[in-house]
Amino acid sequence: MSSNILRSLMQLFALIAKPESNESERRMIVHLFLKQKLNNQIAKEYLQLYDEFYHQAIAKYGGSQSKEKVISRNSVRVCKICNHINKELTHGQKVVLLISLWEFVKADGPIISQQENEYIKMVADTFYLSEKVSMSLQDFVVSDFDKIHGHSEMLFITGETFKEDVFALQQLWEGLDGTIKMLQIVSVNLYIFRYVGKNELYLNGQVIRKDACTILTPGNTIRDSKIAPIYYSEIINAFRTDKSADEIVLKAKDISYNFPGSQTGIQSMNFEARTGRLIGVIGASGSGKSTLLNILNGNFKPETGSVSINDIDIKTVKDSYGIIGYVSQDDFLFDDLSVFQNLYYNARLCFKDMSDTEITDLCHETLKSLGLEEVSQMKVGSPLDKKISGGQRKRLNIAMELIRKPNILFLDEPTSGLSSRDSEIIMDLLKELSFKGKLVITVIHQPSSSIFKLFDSLYVLDKGGYLIYHGNPVDSLIYFKSHILQADWNESECKLCGNVNAEKIFDIVEANVIDEFGRPSGDRKISAWEWNQYFLSHEKHQKTEPSKAKKLPEASLNKPGWFRQFWVFVTRDFLSKISRKQYLIINLLETPLLALLLTYILKYSLIDESGGKHYMFSENSNLPVYLFMAVIVAIFVGLSVSSEEIIKDRAILKRESFLNLSWSSYLGSKIFILFILSAIQSFTFVAIANTVLEIQGMLFSHWLVLFTTWCSAILTGLMISDSFKTTVNVYILIPFLIIPQIILGGALVKYDKMNPSVSSHDNVPLFGELIVARWGFEALVVNQYLNNDFEKGLFYYDKAMSKANYKKNFWVPALQNKMAMLTEIDQTKGSSAKSDSLFILIRNELERESTNNSRLRFVHSSSMKDKAYFKSEAGKYLESLWFFYDRLYKLASSKRDSFINSLQVTPEATKAFRKLKNDQYNEALADMVRNTIDPVKIISSGQELIQKADPIFRLPDKGSFRSHFYAPKKYAFGTYWDTYWINLWVIWLMSLGLCVAIYFRWLKQIMQFGSRLRRWGRKAR
Repeated sequence: MSSNILRSLMQLFALIAKPESNESERRMIVHLFLKQKLNNQIAKEYLQLYDEFYHQAIAKYGGSQSKEKVISRNSVRVCKICNHINKELTHGQKVVLLISLWEFVKADGPIISQQENEYIKMVADTFYLSEKVSMSLQDFVVSDFDKIHGHSEMLFITGETFKEDVFALQQLWEGLDGTIKMLQIVSVNLYIFRYVGKNELYLNGQVIRKDACTILTPGNTIRDSKIAPIYYSEIINAFRTDKSADEIVLKAKDISYNFPGSQTGIQSMNFEARTGRLIGVIGASGSGKSTLLNILNGNFKPETGSVSINDIDIKTVKDSYGIIGYVSQDDFLFDDLSVFQNLYYNARLCFKDMSDTEITDLCHETLKSLGLEEVSQMKVGSPLDKKISGGQRKRLNIAMELIRKPNILFLDEPTSGLSSRDSEIIMDLLKELSFKGKLVITVIHQPSSSIFKLFDSLYVLDKGGYLIYHGNPVDSLIYFKSHILQADWNESECKLCGNVNAEKIFDIVEANVIDEFGRPSGDRKISAWEWNQYFLSHEKHQKTEPSKAKKLPEASLNKPGWFRQFWVFVTRDFLSKISRKQYLIINLLETPLLALLLTYILKYSLIDESGGKHYMFSENSNLPVYLFMAVIVAIFVGLSVSSEEIIKDRAILKRESFLNLSWSSYLGSKIFILFILSAIQSFTFVAIANTVLEIQGMLFSHWLVLFTTWCSAILTGLMISDSFKTTVNVYILIPFLIIPQIILGGALVKYDKMNPSVSSHDNVPLFGELIVARWGFEALVVNQYLNNDFEKGLFYYDKAMSKANYKKNFWVPALQNKMAMLTEIDQTKGSSAKSDSLFILIRNELERESTNNSRLRFVHSSSMKDKAYFKSEAGKYLESLWFFYDRLYKLASSKRDSFINSLQVTPEATKAFRKLKNDQYNEALADMVRNTIDPVKIISSGQELIQKADPIFRLPDKGSFRSHFYAPKKYAFGTYWDTYWINLWVIWLMSLGLCVAIYFRWLKQIMQFGSRLRRWGRKAR
């Protein structure tokens, strides 16, 4: 309050005083008013100023002017003074001033003159105080104590049974020889009381003047040696009219908690808190404050004991969304959204029945109450890239919880790092929330005296997680000082200013033993365990009030359905992403730049005789490399885009877990947005790469494969993002996911050239079936070779020629060699086992050929007893097959030539045909899928011959889904399907499996199970 305002107030008091008033009594009232605002020295100075104004005013009454004229002029001056100070005083200060004025005019007796009434009414009107407040104050301050009329905003406290004033709240207080009558001014949350009785009561160590108005402030305690203390919190709770409707009793019984590694977090303790309380938890660093909070709110499961709300287990309570709210030390905010957007989308997830207009108004109202309206459109920013201040971030975090009004609100150091003013604003809001019947529990660090007094109850923890005190905050100093027998043990507040120094608690608790040289030894005088034992012995004498509530209170929120949650998540995430310019630039330009870089390097050009470069698609030997690298790019970008999506939202998810929102709708929103992003990225990559390399007619088919691969990688990234704790771990893991895709994808190292113990000569090995890169690369390669415009018309001719060429040049000669070996072994009477093995191989091959070749069948395969006859007939059959396939080859070759000739009947057609081949057919790709470079065209494996030549023309055997690499079709569901579509479906099925794994968090559960096994192992050792 400024000096000008105080000067005006002294003048106001002097003007209201009438000439015949009791000067000493009124002077005392002014002195008490000043002592509430100032120290003794300055109060005396302004009291002297009052004396001057008073004598000047009295002198005018004795002058030449008439009394009526003086009163009229004084009225004008009173009005001017009130107008002058009106904008400088808060509503509460105006009420306190009005109380002082009524006491001032009452000093001469209960009869108030009409002039004084008019003066004070003028003051109340100028201050815009309601008539109800003004009349209520007048009745309470001026009336005789016995004639104060009770009503719903009054509380009578007495040691005797009430016989009248049934309209007032009543409370019996054992041992109180007298009555306390208390008035609540609801508009400013102010409490004043008058006391009459034989007991000598004390407030802040000062004797309470009997039958005088006394203002009760947070943290005050009314004391007397003959009665139990009357705490401010108990008075507040008595005024709560709705406490029976939604009573909340939070209980923790014998809870304890151990961190991994057997480090104790919380020792066995009990905890109880009730409706309408603001509970403070203090303690040194490492004493387990945050751990206790996480146990009470259900985030941590206690090793022993249980936590309940209204005698219902916390697990059940947590499933009943909206009852519990939690504000962590960390920021639970979207850095890339504005202050308003953070709050708006949080509210959208809480209230499904509210319209957008209603939610918008609610958000603006909440932001205004927290002083955030001016920064509502500012981006929140990160701690390293600040947009709003640290205090504003803290207030916004609290707003995210306050807007839905949870029944129980937990806050972990909500004032840490804030200015004293910001801290007081936040704590005042929390106190106001407790007035509304909510239970607020907060961990606080180094509270100021004013904040310390706001708490209704205090819990003090010591190092190691020991509970060493709980009870009234102001009494805590008395408790600790009495235990160490400190001389002033019965004093908790400063007698002059009424402040409480909470730091003295830690000074006492952590006091060190002093050595012989007068220096702290480092050893505590009283250990944490000893403080805990003292507390337990003291706690035995405390009484606990039984709980009447047996059901959960009704939550104030109404969460929307699955789709609305999904759409809120999508909108929120989309706005967050588009507001990050670097994120957009990188993700939209990354793939085009990669495509340009990759294809520029791989665009191999021929150099003609004149030294000029001439690019021809058919001669680009790097096409297979590009197709494989395109798949690897899809996997890499998909992983990098998604691998931190859930980790960066982990804090948000932790807060929203108390709303019990749909996990599937959240995952669905992430998948939806990332799939759209991947569709754009894959399309730009394919469009640019195919343009540079001049790949024609494959834009959609290539995009579909890469998009599918991209999506699978995104789901893998989401799974590891959900399972690991930090982004560092995720990015370290990404190479371990990509390198196997490169090595085992089938492009760099052929499957049949790998370690024989894990590879296969015929089908793709089992580990290859799990590699997404293999399915994507194979689909691209097979589709590029089979479905280009050039090969489409020649495929069946090439397939027939390939089969005939293989049979007559490799398969028939191989079997004839086996027949010769069999004959030699039989003639020399060699190994019968080897002979039988050769015989079975030859028979199996001839049976297979006979089954597949309807024109030329072998009917003697069952002649096992007469090998000579079998070999004779088999030899004839093989010679027939050679001639058959020789004719087939010539026929297919002739038809192929005829077809090609039909396309080249004119020079222009010949030119167009050659151009078609150069633009569509790639020699390097053909060499790879036909395996022309490998000199081995057929091998013997077990009891069968395996074709290595032309895998692109060979169909896999019926009855098994597995096949060789580059197979044109695959067998499934009783028929053959194109490899391109089968591979796409396999990747999508794998992606579906990843979705299920993410939803049920299988990887995370496996890792947690492994962690538990390690802990059990350490304990066992």
